[in-house]
Amino acid sequence: MAIAKAERLMNLALCLLGTRRPLSKRELRESIEAYLEAGSDDSFNRMFERDKDDLRELGLVIETVENLDGEVGYLARRDSNRLPPITLDAEEAAALGLAAKVWQQARLAGAASGALQKLRAAGLPEDVDPYEAHGALEPRIPVHEAAFEPLMLACRDRRPVVFDYRKATAAHPETRHVEPWALECWRGHWYLAGWDRDRGAERVFRLSRITGKVRSRGTGLTAPVPDVVTVRETVASWAGEIADRSALIRLRSGSGYPLRAKATAVRELGDGWDELEIPYGHGLDAWLVEFGPDAVVLEPAELRADVVDRLRAVAKG
Repeated sequence: MAIAKAERLMNLALCLLGTRRPLSKRELRESIEAYLEAGSDDSFNRMFERDKDDLRELGLVIETVENLDGEVGYLARRDSNRLPPITLDAEEAAALGLAAKVWQQARLAGAASGALQKLRAAGLPEDVDPYEAHGALEPRIPVHEAAFEPLMLACRDRRPVVFDYRKATAAHPETRHVEPWALECWRGHWYLAGWDRDRGAERVFRLSRITGKVRSRGTGLTAPVPDVVTVRETVASWAGEIADRSALIRLRSGSGYPLRAKATAVRELGDGWDELEIPYGHGLDAWLVEFGPDAVVLEPAELRADVVDRLRAVAKG
């Protein structure tokens, strides 16, 4: 759906930029295949008005001209839509060039490569690689989840989505209706922040737990989008990174090294067990479950109960 709309917008922009005289709605409809396939005049009119508004939001200057017969026509003059010369200093060119090299995925790599060529045309020297001295480092943002691209487009277009999501402790996925806000990579995993319509609250979803396809559902958001979407801080709090208490954990010797790295105190208990004191925040119970029988919560009691509940849910699944 997003690709079809992008193609339609591109065709409309090319028509408006390529004409020497204003084109009427009728002429535009006859020139663009997607408009010919519109079921009715009303459907075409709505589609055209939305597309025209979208192009204007993207920065295209579209003029509306009325001829002597009173017919309205549209065109986008090249001189009104020509960018001024772009000048970049060495540091700006290097920063943008490095950003263009970060994306390595199939769909994004092409766009990044094209952007890099434009940067070179704008002042990035063809024979100078500003990050050649750091060639041993290959900057990348890995994206393995199939949900990434449709969610990225949904965030850009502010389109609600529906997907099946399996929580860490759930045996089966649940359907979620989400208004997407932003994507962010944290600790090697991608997360989506948005408004969960079913729960009426902000939620963060790990993309690797999305099963099946991401489907678009209509247009328009019902909840206001925050000026700053702090995905990383939200994920950190859910992952137990923001701690205000301490927990006492019994850990099998020679295991649980991530837990040991977080420990503020370690004491040998003997018989192959150690006792660790680690920071305790929201989400620690989900993390502890991953260590299975090698970790036992001693205190606090509510953390121990949460871990036991999660283990029982996994066992039932």
